[in-house]
Amino acid sequence: MKDTLVEKLVHIADMLGLDRETVRLTYPENHEHGEFSSNIALANAKKSGLRPHELAERIVTEFKKNIPEFVASVEIAGPGFINFKIKDRALSEEIVRLARLGADLGRSGGEAGRKIMVEYTDPNPFKVFHIGHLMANAIGESISRLVEFSGANVLRANWQGDVGPHVAKAVWAARLVKDRSDGRNLDAALWGKAYAAGARAYETDTTAKAEIEEINRKIYDRSDPAINALYDQGRQTSLDAFEGMYKRLGTKFDHYFFEGAEGREGEEIVRAHLDGGIFEKSEGAIVFKGERFGLHTRVFITSAGLPTYETKELGLNREKFKLYPDLAQSIIVTGNEQSDYFKVLLKVMELIYPKITEKTKHIAHGILRFASGKMSSRAGNVIAAETLIDEIKSLVEKKTAGRAFKQAEAAEIVDSIAVGAIKYAILRQAIGSDVIFDSATSISFEGDSGPYLQYAAVRANSVLEKAAAEGITVGPEGGLEFPNTVSPLEKLLSRFPDLVMRARSEYAPQIMANYLTVLAGKFNSFYASQVIVDGQNKLSPYYLLVTKTFLAAMRNGLWLLGIGVPKKM
Repeated sequence: MKDTLVEKLVHIADMLGLDRETVRLTYPENHEHGEFSSNIALANAKKSGLRPHELAERIVTEFKKNIPEFVASVEIAGPGFINFKIKDRALSEEIVRLARLGADLGRSGGEAGRKIMVEYTDPNPFKVFHIGHLMANAIGESISRLVEFSGANVLRANWQGDVGPHVAKAVWAARLVKDRSDGRNLDAALWGKAYAAGARAYETDTTAKAEIEEINRKIYDRSDPAINALYDQGRQTSLDAFEGMYKRLGTKFDHYFFEGAEGREGEEIVRAHLDGGIFEKSEGAIVFKGERFGLHTRVFITSAGLPTYETKELGLNREKFKLYPDLAQSIIVTGNEQSDYFKVLLKVMELIYPKITEKTKHIAHGILRFASGKMSSRAGNVIAAETLIDEIKSLVEKKTAGRAFKQAEAAEIVDSIAVGAIKYAILRQAIGSDVIFDSATSISFEGDSGPYLQYAAVRANSVLEKAAAEGITVGPEGGLEFPNTVSPLEKLLSRFPDLVMRARSEYAPQIMANYLTVLAGKFNSFYASQVIVDGQNKLSPYYLLVTKTFLAAMRNGLWLLGIGVPKKM
C-alpha cells in the first residue's frame, strides 16, 4: 500500500512540476491522523509559488481523480500535511498477507547478490574481553542481521591484535607468573591480569620498559623459542575464551583477521608509497602529515622500524578486497574514540586505494556507562563482559526464582534473558550515543526492556498453544471473518516490513528496538481487552491470526537485535 501511494504521489509531483525526491511517507504518531502522512506540499510550496495549504489542495484534488481502492480518506492537516487513512478491511487483509510470510516476515531481496563484510567486536588476545567489546558485538551483530534480511550475503569479520606492545606487556608479566607457578598454563583471566601488570610496569619501571620493548621485537620476528612458546599458549587461550563468549552472545564469525598476518602486509604498502608524496620520514619514523587535509599527523612506522596499528589496518583492508574482489561494501564497527583515527586512515586509503575507500563505511558507537556510577572489575581497570553478564544473570535468577522452569532448561532461559537485557539496553539508543545502563531497569518485565519484549513473545506463543490444545484453528483464510474495525495492533503490525528496511538503510537497530517496544505494548492492550481464544466467537480465528503475525514480527524483530525468545518466562 505504501509503495502504491508513493508511486501515485510521484506521478502527481511530475505532473505539477514538483521535486519527486520530496515524496516521502511517514507514520503519524496518532493513529487517528491516518496510517500515512506526507509533507510534499510543505517541501515544495516555495518552488510552486503557492502557500502550502493551497498546494496540498491541488495535490489532493489530483489524487482523488483516481483514488486507490484501499484508501478510506485523504485529508489536509495543519499548515499542509496530507494524511491518508486506510480502510479497515484492507488492513485486515494485510495482516492475512503478513501471516502467510511467517518466518520470512520482514525479509526482502533488495540486496540479493551483494556481498557485504561487517567487521566488529575486534578483541585483542592477551587482554580482557570487556564491555566495550560487548557493545561492539551487539551493534555489529544486529547490523549484520539487518543486512542479511535485505537479501545480501553477509561475511562477519573479526580483526584482532595478536602482535604489538600490549602482547609484549602481557608476555613480560606472564613470564614472572609462570616462573612462580611451576610452569602451569595461564587461563584467559590471568592473561588479562598479566597485561594489566605489564602495562603498569611499562609506565613506571625503565628496566621493565626496555625488556618489554625487546620482547615486542622478538615476538614480531619470532626469534626466541621460549617467548614463542609462551606467546602461542597465551594467544590460543585468549582465542578459545573469546569463542565461548561469541557462542553465548549468538555470534559466529566467518573470518578472523590478525595483525600478525594481514597486518604485516601494511608495512610493504607504506614503504611502497614513501616516495609518492603520501608518507614522509620524520625523526627516523615514517608518518602521514594529515594537516594538509585538515586532519592530524600519525605515525605509520616507528623509529624502531615497527609498523603501527594504522599500518596494519592498511594491510587488513587491502586483504579484504583481495579475498573478495566482488565485495560490495565493507562496514567497520568501532568505538567512537577511534573516529579521528579513522578519518586519517580513510584519507590515506583514499589516496592509495580509492575504490576500496568508496566501499568502506565506518560506524562509531558510544561507551557503556552505569547509572550507579561504578561497577567492580576483576582484571585491571576495565570491566569484563563476563562480569556484567553474570551480574545480570544473577539478578534474573532471583527475579524468576518462583517460576516453574525445568532444571534442564532453567540455565538456558536465564542466560537468554540476561543477554537479551544487555543487548536491548545497548541497541535501544542511536549507535553514536553513550548508553546509561541500569541493572534493575534492564531486567524489568514491565516495559522498555529486553525481557519485556521476550515476555510479550512468550505470552503470544502460549495463546497459540492454548488455541491448538482446544482445537481452534488459526485463521483459515478461505472463510475468515473480519471485525468491523481494526485495533492499533493491526495498524502497527502492517509497518513491520517497512521499518526493517528503514533500520537497514539507516544502520539503525534502535528503530527496530523502539518499534518492538511499542508493538509489545499494543499487543498487551489487545490481549487485555479481547478474548482471543474462544471457540464460540466467529472472530476468534482472525484474532489468533493477528496473534500469530505479532509473534512472527516479535521473533524476527528480536532476532534482528540478536535477542532470542525463551521457551518460558
